[in-house]
Amino acid sequence: MLTICRINSILIIVILTASPLQLFAAGSTSDIESRLHALEDRESIRTLLVEYGRTLDARDFKGFSELFASGVGEWNGGMGVARGPEAIRKLMEQTIGSNASGTNSPNFHIFSNEIINVNGDRATALSKWVFVVQGNDSGPQWVYLGHYDDTFVREEGRWKFLQRKVTSDIPGEKP
Repeated sequence: MLTICRINSILIIVILTASPLQLFAAGSTSDIESRLHALEDRESIRTLLVEYGRTLDARDFKGFSELFASGVGEWNGGMGVARGPEAIRKLMEQTIGSNASGTNSPNFHIFSNEIINVNGDRATALSKWVFVVQGNDSGPQWVYLGHYDDTFVREEGRWKFLQRKVTSDIPGEKP
């Protein structure tokens, strides 16, 4: 009986000193930390995708270009190919217009269905996009539907586009 009490006491001590993750997790602490880190990476990449749309729609081409990896980040789409933040900024300004940061834009990019795969300091993603403008009746008009093929790199602790390939799958009427 005394031995059982000691075992129970030891179990109580173990239970009181163990963290909830150690008690209820299906894997080791390092496995849990790895899975948590991957979730945080995917969420950071989702934030990058949202920032891409926000800066593009606001015509904040300086902020837009800073989402790409220094010197090597590449944007590849219907307007051309540019490599490096400065070249990307210039391409956007030349093809879309001057930097009008802070103004309301009459168009919107809508993003969805992202599939993100993280592998260390590199990641890939496939996502869908819709480009919407204000139509003749002042309502929304879908112009293009497409997808992005992305490669990301962690640069100074932040995720950036290493390459973004823009594909228009369903071109619509020109606005």
